[in-house]
Amino acid sequence: MYEKYMICTEKIKRIIGDFKSEIAVILGSGLGNFADRLDVKFSVDFSELEGFPVSTVKGHSGRFLFGVLNGKNILAVQGRVHFYEGYSPQETVLPIRIIKMLGCSTLILTNASGGINDTFKSGDIMLITDHISLFANSPLIGKNIDELGTRFPDMSEVYDKKLQDIASMVAKEYDIDLKKGIYAQVTGPQYETPAEVRSLKILGADAVGMSTATEAIAAVHCGMRVCGLALITNPAAGVSGNRLSHEEVIITGKKSAEKFETLLCGIIKNIN
Repeated sequence: MYEKYMICTEKIKRIIGDFKSEIAVILGSGLGNFADRLDVKFSVDFSELEGFPVSTVKGHSGRFLFGVLNGKNILAVQGRVHFYEGYSPQETVLPIRIIKMLGCSTLILTNASGGINDTFKSGDIMLITDHISLFANSPLIGKNIDELGTRFPDMSEVYDKKLQDIASMVAKEYDIDLKKGIYAQVTGPQYETPAEVRSLKILGADAVGMSTATEAIAAVHCGMRVCGLALITNPAAGVSGNRLSHEEVIITGKKSAEKFETLLCGIIKNIN
């Protein structure tokens, strides 16, 4: 796998030349338009990289964008791949490891989630303070890649406290009601049953989705600082009584795009 990472990284480097960024952003369902705020210098589709997993989900373009935002070089990943598309846990975090090998030290993960917390409503943004990944296989299973990180990485603080403070400060500055909570990852592709949502609530989860936690694990494994933001696009199953659909996720993402992008830009601006 490490040789595969090296091949992909070297191909990207040949395309982007001496462009370097310390900050990377993963853009989740319905949030890809953040890329429009970038002065894009280079674009590399996943399909251009041999053996690279390709996204098959609406709202996930599947490409690396290298651009400038507020004078800072940014690497944005427009779309992601998921377990439910048939990829292994190791394949789903391939973009994360490539990001690290390209020199990024800070990663901002975004996603669209179902709200479990009764006080959350569609369009809210939740700052992820911790996660529950028990229901998704770890991307670290198998032979450890010593070049990336240790066999048994500590997960006491997956989501960097200083980055959380920056997010809270920016939200206050722009009068954004930023929620805080614990995110649970499940595999999907089916949405959770009401019984499963009740179980997750008992475990302490405030929101649920089908990505992010495993990416955060891979990022911490290879020494990156992580910030997580979840856009609550709908109440989870059984919370409101309404049926769930991916179209609702995309629509809510578009409606909340300006608020979400404002927060994201502010966080990036304040990262040293």
